[in-house]
Amino acid sequence: MTTMTEQGTPTTVTTERQPAGWRARARRRLAPRAARTRIIGWVLLMVLMALAVVTLVTWQLLVRATNERMDVALTAEVGEFRRIIEGNVDPRSGEPFRSVADVLQTMITYNLARPNEKFLGYVDGGYRFQSRIEAPVLLSEDTAFTRLVASVEQTTSGRYASGAGEVRYLAVPVSLEGDPSRGVAVVAYFADQERQAADDTATLMLGVGAVTLLLAAAGAWVVAGRVLAPVRAVAHTAQGITETDLSGRIPVDGRPPDELTDLAVAVNAMLDRVETGVAAQRRFLDDAGHELRTPITIVRGHLDVLDPADPDDVRQTVALVDDELERMNRMVSELLLLARAEQPEFVRPQPVDVAELTAEVFGKVQRLGDRDWQLGALARADLLLDPQRLTQAVVALADNAARYTAPGDRIVLGSRLTGGQLLVWVDDTGPGIAEADQARVFERFARGGSGARRSDGAGLGLSIVQAIAAAHGGRVELHSRPGDGATFTLVLPARPAPPRDAGTDPDAVPTSDPAAGTGDDPLATPPPAGAGAEVPAAPTEGGTR
Repeated sequence: MTTMTEQGTPTTVTTERQPAGWRARARRRLAPRAARTRIIGWVLLMVLMALAVVTLVTWQLLVRATNERMDVALTAEVGEFRRIIEGNVDPRSGEPFRSVADVLQTMITYNLARPNEKFLGYVDGGYRFQSRIEAPVLLSEDTAFTRLVASVEQTTSGRYASGAGEVRYLAVPVSLEGDPSRGVAVVAYFADQERQAADDTATLMLGVGAVTLLLAAAGAWVVAGRVLAPVRAVAHTAQGITETDLSGRIPVDGRPPDELTDLAVAVNAMLDRVETGVAAQRRFLDDAGHELRTPITIVRGHLDVLDPADPDDVRQTVALVDDELERMNRMVSELLLLARAEQPEFVRPQPVDVAELTAEVFGKVQRLGDRDWQLGALARADLLLDPQRLTQAVVALADNAARYTAPGDRIVLGSRLTGGQLLVWVDDTGPGIAEADQARVFERFARGGSGARRSDGAGLGLSIVQAIAAAHGGRVELHSRPGDGATFTLVLPARPAPPRDAGTDPDAVPTSDPAAGTGDDPLATPPPAGAGAEVPAAPTEGGTR
């Protein structure tokens, strides 16, 4: 921008600005990494969810198994107590029990308590015995627990929240005939301590899961990098392609076949088509510019030297300008026709009697020049074709043959069906086409270099013929015999037309087999010029390349 100094002199200050799209380009450069991060994030999330589910389910199963084991142990201990009571024999003396206290002492003494298991005995509501003192808390000193179990009158089970966590217990009343005392035998489990093994297993699984998560992250980073390598190659190749350089391709050598390899191959094929199309467009623009510039230059040059006072000069110049304008008009019309050839409605198929159309076209082309015009074989079939476009293509081929032959030279036009295809050919005995020119004669503005004289056309005729054949789903084949003529053959798919109503067309020829030929030998090779053959037949299939 421009500012003013203290003396009033303007001065220019340059302010550095970042390109408007630098953020977008930065995002594009970081896109593969962002995708890599998202892939790793999703992988880790799925692994984490799987580990959480497995750990939770395993922990729940272990806790359930521990609870069931404690319930079974409580029931078993109660059964043991009942057998001692029912036996009514003191194992120490071999005599019957004398008191409830003796029964409780025997029950607790002769039953070995498991880890986290506790036996307690209460007489007349007060604590009297316990299995051992080793325990997280002393339930014998817990007055609330004593009030809960010391005076039960029937077998009672339950859970109690002690200072060491949950306690699962089973209390069994004990009585003895002849002793008015009321006793209670209690079996208790410290459940939280018993479940500690399940908690430790879950903790171990979480630790192992964390290590597994880290290993999964490292593996996902490597795998995502390998998987996204073709994507990065696509992005790198796309960034390297410019308006003037379309040669960049994605390397695919050595990669195992997969979806991303198919993507790289498809992108390379697309780039090949784009490069070919751009190259053809450039050639077309160059050739079209050159071809259109030439008549303009000629017209301008003659107008610059025109003598308005000389009627003959004016008349000659006007005639020349009119001729050049006509040539330019024809060239523009042909270019527009080639442009329309890419539209879906370029051809409008309809039922066509091929033999009748061939004969009709033959009658038209006979006026193109003083040549030995001959009608070859006729394909007698009704097919779906565009008669106007097909006539245009055959006339163009005949006109091309007439331009490159001398008066009296033979030109044969014919048609036949073979192998589900319609062949329409124009064969001449002119100079032929050199092998070096055969690959380019169908290019726009291309002209053959052989022959006694060159055509004064724009070089679009054969391109139009090729476009018409392609619009019908076919192609044009060329078989040239340098020094002995050339054969251009339209190879079109033979699509049978719907059967006609015999009542409205009594002369219609049934064509149940579109591959059927005529009575002429379909494989006869056209004889060379001057051989005296009156009606040459179709060229061999191997002769049209």
